Amino acid sequence: MSMFDNLSRFGVTIRHAHANNKAIRQLNSLPAHVQKDIGWPASPPSDPQAALHKLLLGMPR
Repeated sequence: MSMFDNLSRFGVTIRHAHANNKAIRQLNSLPAHVQKDIGWPASPPSDPQAALHKLLLGMPR
């Protein structure tokens, strides 16, 4: 394997992780009743990480 093959695989992994995180953020930003309808587990309101994220970024995680 060449160095470029390794870099290419690393780039694909990074793009996949970014797309996955973006999709999760979008699903978490849906209203609670929509999340419940599609079966997405809503973040509990007492989740300290979600509270910190909302405080820092001003949006749900």
